[in-house]
Amino acid sequence: MSFRYQNIRVYAGLFISIFAFILMGYMSEQQSQAGGEMALEDSTQVEIDTIPLNYYVENGIVRDSLIIYDGTVKLNQSLSEILLKFKVSYAEIDRIAKKSKDVFDVRKFVTGKNYLVFYTDDSLQKVECFIYEIDAANYVVYDLSDSLNIYRERKEVEVRIRVAAGVINSSLWQTIVDNEIDYNLPLELSEIYAWAIDFYRIQKGDNFKVIYEEKYVDDKKIGMGKVICAYFNHFGDDYYAIYFEQGDAADYFDENAKSLRRAFLKAPLKYSRISSKFSRRRYHPVQKRYKPHLGTDYAAPKGTPIMTTGDGVITISGYSRGNGNFVKVRHNSVYSTQYLHMNKIKSGIRKGTRVRQGDVIGYVGSTGLATGPHVCYRFWKNGTQVDALRVSVPPSLPVDKSYLEAYEAVKAEMISKLDSIADPS
Repeated sequence: MSFRYQNIRVYAGLFISIFAFILMGYMSEQQSQAGGEMALEDSTQVEIDTIPLNYYVENGIVRDSLIIYDGTVKLNQSLSEILLKFKVSYAEIDRIAKKSKDVFDVRKFVTGKNYLVFYTDDSLQKVECFIYEIDAANYVVYDLSDSLNIYRERKEVEVRIRVAAGVINSSLWQTIVDNEIDYNLPLELSEIYAWAIDFYRIQKGDNFKVIYEEKYVDDKKIGMGKVICAYFNHFGDDYYAIYFEQGDAADYFDENAKSLRRAFLKAPLKYSRISSKFSRRRYHPVQKRYKPHLGTDYAAPKGTPIMTTGDGVITISGYSRGNGNFVKVRHNSVYSTQYLHMNKIKSGIRKGTRVRQGDVIGYVGSTGLATGPHVCYRFWKNGTQVDALRVSVPPSLPVDKSYLEAYEAVKAEMISKLDSIADPS
């Protein structure tokens, strides 16, 4: 296995997604008097073998004698609006939509997604095939050439191995990655280490090394695969994460074959900052007096999803003047957690509901005695409120003994590869 070694510098700035605004368009279904072909707005009427989408010909999905219309789904555009301009009848469109339900719900067309229409190069211009590309690798084929046939297809996905190393200059969440490193990598690392490292307390000088997968279709990157192994140095302590499959289960384990997954997540939000910590005496910004603050406040935009930090059962879901909308979860005979000031509680979250770690139970707000949008996260141990940032919780199950020898071999190989990566500092 060959690895491409890349070093990155991590510095302030948030990688922002680019939003596309797609305007509604219209077209004319009149035929031109000279050529007798439909006048289609933004159409690409070229031979199929002259464009990159000849994949569909090479794999026998459509004939190379057809004309292609290459389009994108416009705002609020439906299957009917797309196919009517190709003279497909309402009855046929209805039949397509009904038969498609078990394969792909046509009501889930997404603005900006690509679609292709293949039709005959003659006076009839009969639609032979319609293809909706769900993403770069997956698509739905509507074969109208004979009897209606609808099925999903998937292009071959190539997995390439990448290596990265970096030093934290401000925050992992504000990482800008150069040298073609996938921008999802910081998010993946935060998920893997969610039970071991508090990413709201990342400090300057922390560093990491990671080996991960990138996925390609037609030599074009379509996204990130799994992290194979990682090393993170946080506050001077070393944290290894080795991906390992045992039977039907897979997880990340440390150098001692213990799972990185703990009984509780470090925080109930993915993106936020700590605005106020646990204190026996804090000046209350609303009541204007000193009183205990027996929780940790995580400030975040209104509507940010709030997750339960561990498996458990909802014991309270309601409203009070001080707490606003809040939820309390009993995890076992020892631990309970509570989440206050929600903008709203998620539908279905009520007393008696069983939840799993990471489930969304509500959304950040400022209800009750709060000056701004945040969640106050409270933690009980044996009936006493304690500081969630200081509590020590037990790890989940380690590598099974029957797989231990295999894990040791994988671990040795992965740590060796991580150690061979140049020091990011």
